[in-house]
Amino acid sequence: MLAFTLIVLLVLLALSIPIASSLGILAFSLDSKYSSLPLYKAVGEIAWSSSTDFLLLAIPLFILLGEIMLRSGTAERMYDGLVKWISWLPGGLLHSNIGACALFAATSGSSVATAATVGTVALPQIKKQKYNESLFLGTLAAGGTLGILIPPSINMIIYGVLTDTSVPKLYMAGIIPGIVLAGLFTLLIIVLCSCKKSLGGESLHYSWSGKLSSLPSLLPPLFIFIIVVGAIYGGFATPTEAAALGVVGSLGIAFKQGKLSFSMLKLALEGTVKTSSMVLLIIICAYFLNFVLAGIGLTDEINRIIVELEWSPTQTILAIIIFYLVLGCFMETLSMMITTVPIMAPIVIGMGYDPIWFGILLMVLLETALISPPIGLNLYVVQGVRERGDISDVMLGVIPFFMAMLAMIVLIVFIPEMVMWLPELIYN
Repeated sequence: MLAFTLIVLLVLLALSIPIASSLGILAFSLDSKYSSLPLYKAVGEIAWSSSTDFLLLAIPLFILLGEIMLRSGTAERMYDGLVKWISWLPGGLLHSNIGACALFAATSGSSVATAATVGTVALPQIKKQKYNESLFLGTLAAGGTLGILIPPSINMIIYGVLTDTSVPKLYMAGIIPGIVLAGLFTLLIIVLCSCKKSLGGESLHYSWSGKLSSLPSLLPPLFIFIIVVGAIYGGFATPTEAAALGVVGSLGIAFKQGKLSFSMLKLALEGTVKTSSMVLLIIICAYFLNFVLAGIGLTDEINRIIVELEWSPTQTILAIIIFYLVLGCFMETLSMMITTVPIMAPIVIGMGYDPIWFGILLMVLLETALISPPIGLNLYVVQGVRERGDISDVMLGVIPFFMAMLAMIVLIVFIPEMVMWLPELIYN
């Protein structure tokens, strides 16, 4: 039964069938082959119950927030401002790519939106400043993954719904790892570009007057971040309500900058509907697949196999890490999380690990999956924005950052205080 499930899933993915359809087809196949009851009759109820959680409303709101920031030109001005402040480091604009991704991730909550937005703004600089194209593309793909880890994060919201874990605590736990990972990326760029200066392009230097004049372009993203996160931790709003406040704030910024128009709103809403529909369809299909897996007893079978192995908690965690790293090479991150967390989370929590800690470890694993060849989603997002050349250029450029993420996973496993210190400090 387990072998059949894996074979069918891999075949569907190899055929490039959309992930939501793949999950649905797999669920119906398992139902017809192994179930004595017509589990498919529960599709309507599952579709309704899985899509009406109030917390899920935050997803389209955060997507809309990112769309408004992009369409209003706020992201482009933010990037230009960062260039003036941090492009003096070895690697120049490569640091601006990471910094812009981190700052935009702190408002949009989406890795795909982050990579696409910053990529659109930054890519013209490759030839203009004579950067190594692969490494430049790698910084965009890797920097975009910060959208999963730095709050607010759409994936953390979904994890919180799946495991009944506090989203505000997850947000707080993700801050330090997010900063550390961005720092690792920056340090990696400095080392690479110091060893081989041709990777970093031409140096850019700006006067203090130029730097100070760029500060207003950095304030809008920080303003949105303070509104969203401040409202949550100030006790004024739930994550969903804070997302709505962020949308209102972004509309106010667009209006102040003279960019608020009907055509801009139309484009932002169209992008939001497309992305939100895709996410929600994946959630519904994944929930139905989980229902079928439980109905045919496969979930219990997996748990039994793991128990019979008699592994220690550390061995089990290492096995789970390897499982996600391998699965990330073949499966899109959102569907991977929704289909596996209901199985993995009870095992990990049952061994005494904190669900907050496991949530952050999972976010880093998902980040790693986003840039894992051959199916890492951010690789294709950056290549899609680039619109030329071969995707192998992007894959080559992310290899150093992939290694940095593996180092981050090791840090989280062996120094759990990095994750738990801040939420324990705030909530205890």
